[in-house]
Amino acid sequence: MADPKGFMTTPRQDWPRRPVAERVQDWDEVYVPGALLPIINKQADRCMDCGIPFCHDACPLGNLIPEWNDLVSRDDWRQAADRLHATNNFPEFTGRLCPAPCEAGCVLAINQPAVTIKNVEVAIADQAWELGFTPPRPPDRLSGRTVAVIGSGPTGLAAAQQLTRAGHTVAVYEKDDRLGGLMRYGIPEFKMEKHHLDRRLEQMRAEGTKFRTSTAVGQDVGAAELRARYDAVVIATGATAWRELPVPGRELVGIQQAMEYLPLSNRVREGDLESSPMSAAGKHVVIVGGGDTGADCLGTAVREGAASVTQLDIYAQPGAERDEDAEPWPTYPKIYRLSAAHEEARDLETAPAADADARLFAASTLRFTGDESGHVRSLHLVEVDAARRPRPDTGRTLPADLVLLALGFSGPDREDGLVDQLGLAMETRGTITRDAGFATNVPGVFAAGDAARGQSLIVWAIAEGRAVAAAVDRYLTGSSRLPAPIGPYDRPMTV
Repeated sequence: MADPKGFMTTPRQDWPRRPVAERVQDWDEVYVPGALLPIINKQADRCMDCGIPFCHDACPLGNLIPEWNDLVSRDDWRQAADRLHATNNFPEFTGRLCPAPCEAGCVLAINQPAVTIKNVEVAIADQAWELGFTPPRPPDRLSGRTVAVIGSGPTGLAAAQQLTRAGHTVAVYEKDDRLGGLMRYGIPEFKMEKHHLDRRLEQMRAEGTKFRTSTAVGQDVGAAELRARYDAVVIATGATAWRELPVPGRELVGIQQAMEYLPLSNRVREGDLESSPMSAAGKHVVIVGGGDTGADCLGTAVREGAASVTQLDIYAQPGAERDEDAEPWPTYPKIYRLSAAHEEARDLETAPAADADARLFAASTLRFTGDESGHVRSLHLVEVDAARRPRPDTGRTLPADLVLLALGFSGPDREDGLVDQLGLAMETRGTITRDAGFATNVPGVFAAGDAARGQSLIVWAIAEGRAVAAAVDRYLTGSSRLPAPIGPYDRPMTV
């Protein structure tokens, strides 16, 4: 603990964002370049080095947060990078994309603003790359065992890196033309520039991991054939089966799933397209769904030049402070948060009729109506109570030329045939069944990440990847020294 009084003398200071008017004109990350490093030492000083650090429990990776906070406060970037990478394969991803449940569990957060743990993490990760502290770590010897990992999202990549470093020969199969899963085509560039992903993939290639893109297991290669070719298989395909909105008018043209819309804008950034065929330019856009995917659609539509953008959230607007009775510390509270996209929408007044920023809270979609050509033109909604019952005389109509459904995901998409070809047992909620060792009902086949857990956070995805790697290593060799931060039945802290 470098400064015993740091939490009393230094106020919280977050990485500043670029001015709204500037950043909506490009697709670069929203933060001021170079503005984090000058403030991060003092922010790390705010860590109290608690005797029982609940930030450890709030983070499924078990990150050694007080240790690397202390090292950053002393400018010891090499040791900080070692501590950080000891528990997290990809801190440059989590430092940008994770909602930071660790900060909700910070002991300082009981009565003060939490330590800026997420900012410290991304500072360490970026400095590690800048200073050359992340060299490839190929294994000293090969085990002679082979593993196929299906899916190159955070779970699949974490599992592949751990297994490669343990000496196994690993091939990652990805159905898309580029690696990264939702990090590549679901996360907008303004949240994470893709060079961070490409840099990590090059490290993995140098370590010996093999990649097979444009290969859908179940279609381009048979699932049973793949199982016969490898000693073990890890299914990490994610939860890509999106939820629907079965209301009148859903069939109208211009009503799209968020994950039909977002990949196109990312492909424009990759140079595959000159412009998105679903571009929001000049359109009245309504986003149905109040989560992070909806916010990603919001920021994307703003940058594409939408005439207006409104986001509907079926839940009531949360308060600014934690409800200690319903969600006591150190659980992750549902409070009013202003993401970069919502800040942009508020300042640019993209939805003048919204309750706050671009959001209409406690809003439920009743139906869509369209024009004579069958294109959507209006969304009809009603205000609902906590039980989602319509409130009388609260009906409203919003202009809508483009409607984006961001309602979450239920489990893996079964259209590719992977699940059925292997004969995998499934849960009633649509996820893959597995036992306490991440094993499915098919010998040698393991399931991890959102495909088995259900839709979750990126830190849980990476933790699943690390844990399933330990399980596979044990299956192949009889024992394992790889860390297993979580079990398949572990869940976030709740009341």
